[in-house]
Amino acid sequence: MEISSTSTESQPPKFALPVDSEHKATEFRLFSIAAPHMRAFHLSWISFFSCFVSSFAAPPLIPIIRDNLNLTSTDIGNAGIASVSGAVFSRIAMGTACDLFGPRLASASLILLTAPAVCFTSIVSSPVSFLLVRFFTGFSLATFVSTQFWMSSMFSGRVVGTANGVAGGWGNLGGGATQLIMPLVFAVIRDTGAAKFTAWRIAFFIPALFQMSTALAVLIFGQDLPDGNYQQLQKSGDKHKDKFPLVFYHGISNYRGWILALTYGYCFGVELTMDNIIAEYFYDRFNLNLQTAGIVAASFGLANIVSRPAGGIISDIMGKRFGMRGRLWTLWIVQTLGGVFCVTLGQVGSLGASIVVMILFSLFCQAACGLTFGVVPFVSRRSLGLISGMTGGGGNVGAVLTQLIFFRGTKYSKETGITLMGVMIICCTLPLCLIYFPQWGGMFCGPSTGKVATEEDYYVSEWNSKEKEKGLHQTSLKFADNSRSESGRRAESATTLSNATPPTNV
Repeated sequence: MEISSTSTESQPPKFALPVDSEHKATEFRLFSIAAPHMRAFHLSWISFFSCFVSSFAAPPLIPIIRDNLNLTSTDIGNAGIASVSGAVFSRIAMGTACDLFGPRLASASLILLTAPAVCFTSIVSSPVSFLLVRFFTGFSLATFVSTQFWMSSMFSGRVVGTANGVAGGWGNLGGGATQLIMPLVFAVIRDTGAAKFTAWRIAFFIPALFQMSTALAVLIFGQDLPDGNYQQLQKSGDKHKDKFPLVFYHGISNYRGWILALTYGYCFGVELTMDNIIAEYFYDRFNLNLQTAGIVAASFGLANIVSRPAGGIISDIMGKRFGMRGRLWTLWIVQTLGGVFCVTLGQVGSLGASIVVMILFSLFCQAACGLTFGVVPFVSRRSLGLISGMTGGGGNVGAVLTQLIFFRGTKYSKETGITLMGVMIICCTLPLCLIYFPQWGGMFCGPSTGKVATEEDYYVSEWNSKEKEKGLHQTSLKFADNSRSESGRRAESATTLSNATPPTNV
């Protein structure tokens, strides 16, 4: 339901974009910086981008770092696992922090807390200290959760997949950009006269400064919700301060969140794994020099500029045409194809073919990430942050397990590990068929004909009778009303008459 002009004819526009009854934007204008919706979008993806650059600044310089610190393949593997394992719990915590305190304060605080770890990379002197700085730097990857939460709070269901996909994709782009940035920064510092074992250490101050500057921008220019910040709205009584036990319970008791966490572990988790191993893989297998290997590896992460946003856009298109069932089917197909290309990558033996297959693999893998977060915002209204955190944490769990099983030590060659990782992708995508929404259906079944089969029934069930008497469930009712399009064309045709009045800006 969009706000029409009848209620605001005498008032100046409050928002630059058209909005629904929750004041969430119903349009996504990529090149706008209008407050608060598009400004939040740009702040979120840039800050997340900076965290990705910092977290994966080490892998493109591993051939230099391993010589300086005498790292073994096991040491490198352990550090790669450490870089993504810390974010498993920090992402879940970030989701809860967003639910309780808002995405602005939660994300900026974490970015500032992890920036010193990036600086400390310059003084590491052993495999253990290298592992520790990668571990603590990796905590910053939890800003992905605040990014997705922020977009889901600012954009309506009809464009939330697009907003989540572009913000997440452009943030993940940092994983590819750092493959280009760090070798370049290293080369510039070395060419100015620094020894190579000194140059790589100085280089880490660049991502650290970038990370801190984005945190300050989020604090100064960001806004939690269309109507203001959490603290401001809670003081004025316009927003209820939720209770952690109830938010936590409704999040972990929703099985859909656990399935999405598993499947996300084998799209985003695989992407994290590739960010850690791909430069070294091309450097060692095809005897490339450091900068060439970095450029090839960067193409995997840089595909995020189009692939993950495309996943979000496709999710919204399928949602409008086929509803939630269309979103789920598309996610399964795309992620399964990503697994097929991953298996193929491990089998091809020429440089040219490997690059082509790697790019195809990256496109499908990252599009699946965007498609996943086209579904996540509809799993729970009350525990949106926690569900986002569970799903995001699942991505890191997948990365940890994959690297632990296939890329730690010398049990498997890199190419064999990549092949087996593709098999895991295909298998772990199958549980998507178990996701079922009573009001919309699932992959193989239509909506329920039982008693609890409407959007209102589903989302209001997260509130008890006492909370309903106080009117605390009103935001869920508004969200339910704005989510009717997830039934597909059936709902769209049923609401055509009620939406006949053209929407205008509020």
